[in-house]
Amino acid sequence: MRIIDISPVLSESTPVWPGDTPLSRSWLTRLQDGSNIDLSTLTTTVHIGAHADAPSHYAKGAQTMEQVDLEPFLGPCVVVDARGCAQVTLDHCHPAIKSGARRILFKTRLRREGKQFETDFASFTPEAALAMGEAGVLLAGIDTSSVDPFDSKDLPAHQVFGRYNIRNLEGLDLMDVEPGPYELIALPLKLQGFDASPVRAILRKES
Repeated sequence: MRIIDISPVLSESTPVWPGDTPLSRSWLTRLQDGSNIDLSTLTTTVHIGAHADAPSHYAKGAQTMEQVDLEPFLGPCVVVDARGCAQVTLDHCHPAIKSGARRILFKTRLRREGKQFETDFASFTPEAALAMGEAGVLLAGIDTSSVDPFDSKDLPAHQVFGRYNIRNLEGLDLMDVEPGPYELIALPLKLQGFDASPVRAILRKES
């Protein structure tokens, strides 16, 4: 099986949502200073890079990260070519839905994000989210910062996903991935009470 890593590298230059906590690292002990080990502490938002949202991120009293079922994050998936779109629409979703796909990743970017956070990223229309929900899709992923537009306050795609128990992945790196069928593995950390978790997302395909 060929492994394709679809997680962006995380570093102190990784852009995060304006006002959120960027990645930083502090050293407790270092080999170069004479210690017997390197030991460091990581501080960052849980919504960094490739990550999964818990329903509690957008719905009061909903499941937190350790309560979320893992089945959506592991299994057959389809990568859909939606490059250059402003929003993922029903037309983008329909072929994958018709094929019976239950995990769908949408490739929208024409280039990788730089070191500055971009606000004009692609997201989902409510109609696309609803169609996936009615089709029994388990997971929808996208290579941008959110499934809803940057300036959205009511978060319609998030809310539809919550209503239909669809898990979402955001911040994927699909630039080098050809559209088509794969196996997805993108397990979140078991973070008690948290609203999201970073994931190490990979695709597998027979060589």
